[in-house]
Amino acid sequence: MKRFYSAILCVCLGLGIAPLHGHAQQISKDELIFLTPLWKGERYPDGRPKVPDGIIKRMKLVSIEEAWAVLKNEGYGYQIAEDWPIQINPDSVLVGRAVTATFMPARKDVWQAIDDRGKKDGKKGQNTWPVDLLIKGDVYVADQFDAHKNGPTIGDNVGNAIYAKTGNGIIYDGAVRDLRGLKEIGGFTSFISSYDPSYHNPPGDLNTMIMGINQPTRIRKVTVMPGDVVLGEDGIVIFIPPHLAEKVVVSSEIVRLRDMFGHLRLREGKYTAGQIDARWSDDIEKDFSKWLNDHIDKLPVPKEQIQEILKTRTW
Repeated sequence: MKRFYSAILCVCLGLGIAPLHGHAQQISKDELIFLTPLWKGERYPDGRPKVPDGIIKRMKLVSIEEAWAVLKNEGYGYQIAEDWPIQINPDSVLVGRAVTATFMPARKDVWQAIDDRGKKDGKKGQNTWPVDLLIKGDVYVADQFDAHKNGPTIGDNVGNAIYAKTGNGIIYDGAVRDLRGLKEIGGFTSFISSYDPSYHNPPGDLNTMIMGINQPTRIRKVTVMPGDVVLGEDGIVIFIPPHLAEKVVVSSEIVRLRDMFGHLRLREGKYTAGQIDARWSDDIEKDFSKWLNDHIDKLPVPKEQIQEILKTRTW
C-alpha cells in the first residue's frame, strides 16, 4: 500500500506539469528546467541536465562514502538506495546520467488514454517508450512499484536494446524476466528488485501502465530527477544532483591523493599514524604539495585537476 501511494504522488506530479510534448508521458522542457534550477551547464534538447562526459568518466573512481559525504554536507541526506536483491555484475561500477520512468498499477480507462496518445506518436508497447529516448552514457532508472507477478517489463530483448543504446545497465525497482539472458550481456551492470518468469501482457492482462518519462520519480526512499548522476557499486546506488557532480568528483580526487600520500609516508616511516590521522601540520602539508608537484604526471588524477589543487594551496 505504501508503494501504491508513492505512485499516486508521482501521478499528481505528472498531472500538474506543463503540457507534454514530443513523446507520450514526457515532461515538458520548461518544467524540467524549472525543477532543476541549480544546474547552469549544458542541457539536452528536452531540458535534461547534461553533466560533462569528463565528470562522468572520473566519477567511476568515486566511492559511495565519498559521494555521500559531499551530498550530506550540502543538505542532500537521502540520496542512497540500498537493499537490491538482484545485482548483475556486482563487482562492477555503474555510472551514467539518469533517464527516469514511472509505472503504476494499470487502470483500464487511463491505460487506454495513454496508449492511444502513444499510438498517435507511432509507438507500440509502453514498456519500450523510455528505451526509445536512451543514448550513450544514460542509465535507465525505473520505478515499477515493485511489481512482481505478471509485472516484468524488461527481459533479455529489451535489456539488449538498452545496453546497445547506453553501454550501461539499469536501476529497476520491479521485477525482470530472462535473468540468465540479462546476465549474458557484457557490461550490463544493474540493480533490480526481483525476478519472475512471467511478463506484463496488456491489454490481455492489464497490470501496469507508464505514467511518466523523464519526470521526478522515486527509487526506494530517494527522489530521482532526470539527469542525476547514477553511481552504483557494492549493492548500493547513490543519485547525485547534476550541480553537485563536479564537486563530488573533485572532493574524491583530493581525498584519494591525500590517502596515497599518507599511506606512502606511513610505509616509509616518515610520519606516525597519529600525525597522518589527525589534522596535518604545516610541515606535512608542505611535503604533500611538493609530492603532488613532483609526481604530477604519474598520479591517478588528471594533471589539470592537480594543477588546480596546487593553485589553491599556500604551501
